[in-house]
Order: sequence, then structure tokens, then C-alpha cells
Amino acid sequence: MFKRIDHVEIIPRDFERAMGFYTEVLGFKVRQRLKVEAPPLEEIAYLELGDTVVELMQVRDASPAVVNPWQTGYRMMALEVEDMDQAVAYLAGKGVVVTWGPVTMGTTKRAEIQDADGFPIELRQW
Repeated sequence: MFKRIDHVEIIPRDFERAMGFYTEVLGFKVRQRLKVEAPPLEEIAYLELGDTVVELMQVRDASPAVVNPWQTGYRMMALEVEDMDQAVAYLAGKGVVVTWGPVTMGTTKRAEIQDADGFPIELRQW
């Protein structure tokens, strides 16, 4: 019945800055970008990475999120990386700071970064 997660929605503070982070830093490709006339929603962009999709939503006067990493609800998305050390070095070259890790967890490695709005993103090497 249920096949997979189709996409995850993110409402950034600065839509263009978020577009740049996800496409220029993390390598997402723009699948579709369009203006929307459904206030307060103004524009959406579907960004692909492999077979996964993130939807960025430009919303007029969006309320800032309360940032508490241990609140109930969705915590973060995770990106699989081929080589953690290479990914961390690449991100450092783009000015992205690793906020936690990397740590080895059994046969995997895990680290965390933040997107342009400070939303956490897990990096995982399996």
C-alpha cells in the first residue's frame, strides 16, 4: 500500500539562500520550481538528490521555528554519504561547520551539520 517517503517539506527564512545551500553545497538538482497563488504560500521548489526529494516552500511572513533538538516531532533528515571524511572536508571548504561528530557507531559513521536556516541535517556513512 505505502511505497516510500515522496518528499519532505521545509519552510526556510530566506528561500533563495536555502535554494543555494541545497543545490550549490549539497548537490540537489531542481526538479521543478513554480510560483503559487495560495497565500501565504508564494513559491515552491522540488529538489532531488538521488531518489529523494526536498520541497522548499516560500511563505510570506513565516514564523521562526523554535529550535530545541529534543522537542517532540520531526528531528532532522539524514543524508547518506559515501565517505564521511571526504564529505566533512568538502563541506568545510564550503564554509559548512560540522556541529556534532563525526563519530563511529559500530560499522557506521555519523555527523551533523545545519542548513542555511540552522535546521539540523544528519550525515551517515553506512
